[in-house]
Amino acid sequence: MVKKTMQLEDVKALYERPLLDLVFEAAQVTRENHAPNEMQMCTLLSIKTGGCTEDCGYCSQSVHNDAPLDKEILMKTDDVLEQARKAKESGSTRFCMGAAWPKVLDGRAFDRVCDMVKGVSDMGLESCVTLGMLTEEQANRLAEAGLKAYNHNLDTSREFYDKVITTRSYDDRLDTLKNVAKAGISACCGGILGLGEKESDRISLLHTLCNLDPQPESVPINMLVPVEGTPMANNKRLDIFEWIRCIAVARILMPKAMIRLSAGRLEISKEAQALAFMAGANAIFTGEKLLTTPNPEKDADYELLAELGIKPRQPNKDDALPSQAEAA
Repeated sequence: MVKKTMQLEDVKALYERPLLDLVFEAAQVTRENHAPNEMQMCTLLSIKTGGCTEDCGYCSQSVHNDAPLDKEILMKTDDVLEQARKAKESGSTRFCMGAAWPKVLDGRAFDRVCDMVKGVSDMGLESCVTLGMLTEEQANRLAEAGLKAYNHNLDTSREFYDKVITTRSYDDRLDTLKNVAKAGISACCGGILGLGEKESDRISLLHTLCNLDPQPESVPINMLVPVEGTPMANNKRLDIFEWIRCIAVARILMPKAMIRLSAGRLEISKEAQALAFMAGANAIFTGEKLLTTPNPEKDADYELLAELGIKPRQPNKDDALPSQAEAA
């Protein structure tokens, strides 16, 4: 079956629909493609912090920025696996490991990351890494180690991209996603809202994401967390309804994907998060920190899900139609 290309004008028309109509349709799409009242619980650990040579304008880990950050070398495998065990015990089913590298370099450090991936996968957790750019051969090594997903966000539209990052191109990011796909690894790919982009940039980003082949298995929708010492420290916060709108459009355009609420969730009310879940978000990061930015504590997450009657999704669960799902 040939994948249909979504036209930009069609994405624009969808994005501009009344918000509550979008949320209603997105809720229907979610129930047609996923078990209702189910949430994928994920934990993100920074396995190597700071010292990145990319100049991403939002990032505290860039050497080009002056954010207050304690740099840390690559963690030992046993220490990472201990954190993975704790995450599993606390209810997470996907464990994501992030290293502040511009790209993967072959050598002992990459060998160690492959060992981490194997160890996490052997625990029965879904393993995910974000390591910057990588080659097809490196992607194959990660696949052999048991990697479930590779996170590599596009961040924003192609048109706005060079206002955010200049040290790597948009095509560099797309090439890495192609290498991930060739290796048979699922792509975790989304963006960051509130970078100073226009509505047209959000539409363009969603257009690019939905036309990736294959579509991302997971789509993180981040809200910028302004960090002191970065060029975007004083960015105006994006309206919360724009966040909801992007989530709903992403759900409609990518019905099979896990739409993940990522950075910025700490500042969002539980009522807004509930609306985001209705709009199609069905995955969250738990724990106190996302790489270097704060995140709601685990207990607060589980309390909210309990209030809403939402249960954690099991690891490595194939998406099921509601008629097949336990929660139907």
